[in-house]
Amino acid sequence: MKSHYTVVIQWSDEDQCYVVSLPEWGEFCHTHGDTYEEALKNAQEVIELLSETSTEDGELLPQPITFGQSSYELRI
Repeated sequence: MKSHYTVVIQWSDEDQCYVVSLPEWGEFCHTHGDTYEEALKNAQEVIELLSETSTEDGELLPQPITFGQSSYELRI
């Protein structure tokens, strides 16, 4: 599944793993991985699951943040 959602991957010294944030899905939507590649794979899986669940429940998917936009601009 191809999506245009934001995936932010950062190393966490505290957790000793890569932490992934998915900002379009809410401030508490995170996953992780021991390697960058694993973190990216987990992020893709979470986005797929969230997308499937939302469409099955009849909910609208969040609007992807595109280059040149900020999350603040989208929430006005």
